[in-house]
Amino acid sequence: MTTVLIVVAHPDDAEIAMGMRMLAYAQSGARVRVHCLTTGSPGPNGEDVRRQECLAAGERLGVVDYSFSTIPDSRFTDHRGDINGELFSVFRRDRPDIVYTHFPNDQHLDHIATAQEVTAVALREAADLSYFRSPYSVGLEPNEIFMGTRELLKAKEAALGCFASQQQLDVASFAQLAEVAHRQHVHHRVVEHFPSHAAAAELFTIARRIKITAATGR
Repeated sequence: MTTVLIVVAHPDDAEIAMGMRMLAYAQSGARVRVHCLTTGSPGPNGEDVRRQECLAAGERLGVVDYSFSTIPDSRFTDHRGDINGELFSVFRRDRPDIVYTHFPNDQHLDHIATAQEVTAVALREAADLSYFRSPYSVGLEPNEIFMGTRELLKAKEAALGCFASQQQLDVASFAQLAEVAHRQHVHHRVVEHFPSHAAAAELFTIARRIKITAATGR
């Protein structure tokens, strides 16, 4: 069974960036894991609230395990050693085949630190590594575009709706972005050939992909 590990800085980062892709992996039989480096602190007992929101969203997207570290929110640059140690533990426990994380060029310092530390560990511990586009990514030019169906998009919207503590999270806007993402990066003549069920897109940059041919026995 293929294990997919998604490492994010904050709750809802994974769902915003690749909620459709997560569910598609689960539906294909892959084991989907999310590790979040902080729970954030939206208010009293905020840690528990954010955890429960993640778990509820994960259920809608087929996530088999959603785990957390306790790195202080917005203080990742001060805790690089802790992040590195946490990541090695996560990777050696899960032995992922495919890893996703933030695009390294980002406006959020926590996202930058996450991307850099995940890259350092993933290039030693996993075969495939890809970066997803988040709302704060800068200059990502995708070399992989995942086309999702209306059903996958609805599931993504439902997962994002679980994050009730995040009042700034505009689910409708993120759905609209997913619906136009492919038009930003694919020529309209190519888009015309897409099947009618290909309704929305999520964008990625492949950092490394290793293909091993099967032995022929000759």
